[in-house]
Amino acid sequence: MNLAGLLPYVMPIGIGLLVVLLLSLVPDPHRRPLNALGIAGAGGVYFSGGGLGGWELPFGALMLYVAYRGLTSWTFIGIGWLLHTAWDVVHHLKGNPILPFAHDSSLGCAICDPVIALWCLSGGPPLRALATHVVPRTKTKTKTRTKATSTTTTTS
Repeated sequence: MNLAGLLPYVMPIGIGLLVVLLLSLVPDPHRRPLNALGIAGAGGVYFSGGGLGGWELPFGALMLYVAYRGLTSWTFIGIGWLLHTAWDVVHHLKGNPILPFAHDSSLGCAICDPVIALWCLSGGPPLRALATHVVPRTKTKTKTRTKATSTTTTTS
């Protein structure tokens, strides 16, 4: 098995995890609006390439609506990342990548986006909640030692 051949598929997952990690560090009142802005931006990344012609504009409008709803709903932000995943797949199959100089960039984006979507669909928890969810705390039993008392009897 050629491990280098897996890199284009594994690296986007790592990037998605890194994005989730960084976004989870944003303080709670700002985390969801920041993610909604990310969805709005993701809706327009293919505009300049125009790979799907006039369909780029309605998709951008749909993503803008989803981003607006995402201002108050993590579910809509997750849906936005999944919509962008589907758009990435279409662009990859059509041969019009998100980065014109990187042929498989849309495929990488399609692999990365669901990682972010899963985090958003789980409510976009902060890093502390992520850490306790991934590595749950276990209750440790403490041994209590009791002093054994021994009695000795002497006989004369």
